[in-house]
Amino acid sequence: MTQLYRLLGRNIAHFRRQANLTQEELAEKTDYSVDFISLVERGVNAPTLARLNDVANAVGVEVWRLLYPKVEGSGKPRRALKRK
Repeated sequence: MTQLYRLLGRNIAHFRRQANLTQEELAEKTDYSVDFISLVERGVNAPTLARLNDVANAVGVEVWRLLYPKVEGSGKPRRALKRK
């Protein structure tokens, strides 16, 4: 699961930066703490589905994009995580 949390966190950070938001601004838009946003982006914690939806709305993407975004320019989705 930790690998999935890290992937999710990297994707959230990517879309947050793409939306020109700081962690503080994202926290304010979602009504979550900056500490929570930081922990999620570092892959330490994973948000609930409701919180994930709030984050997606705040950065302007659909929820599934946080889990499976397309690679810029290629139109191909990122490779899925390998199961152990």
